[in-house]
Amino acid sequence: MNAAVISLIIALALGQYVPVTKYDPSRNGEKDIAEAVAEAERTGRNVLLEVGGEWCSWCHILDKYFVDNPKLTELRDRNYVTVKINFSPENLNQALLSKYPRIQGYPHLIVLDASGKLVKSQGTSELEEGKSYNMIRFAAFLNRFAPSRK
Repeated sequence: MNAAVISLIIALALGQYVPVTKYDPSRNGEKDIAEAVAEAERTGRNVLLEVGGEWCSWCHILDKYFVDNPKLTELRDRNYVTVKINFSPENLNQALLSKYPRIQGYPHLIVLDASGKLVKSQGTSELEEGKSYNMIRFAAFLNRFAPSRK
């Protein structure tokens, strides 16, 4: 067993929040969001939903962008509980996604506050540059919709 699997088993055993880091059509998106909202409330963060799927090349580019840019990942994780919500032929998550503004493309970002209220629904095309993402625009997005610190 690798360290990530061991950490997951320990977190589950302790009843700790386990982030949703993969697009999985078998997951219950409503439950995942409810758990993320509870964690956001507990930790003073907002919730960042990443809607997409394994079929989505830009979703994989976004994942790699966060891996390749640890400062951006740290900014995201300091301010947000991130949840991947699957959208694919196996599970369109229609009932769940109908609660939010219509999505035009994928990946799509939805920011919720710590009570689960919609803060922002944003396509990622505005954050793209070439065949990747723009650091300045992405950091500005994450900062703009981060929870206010009092």
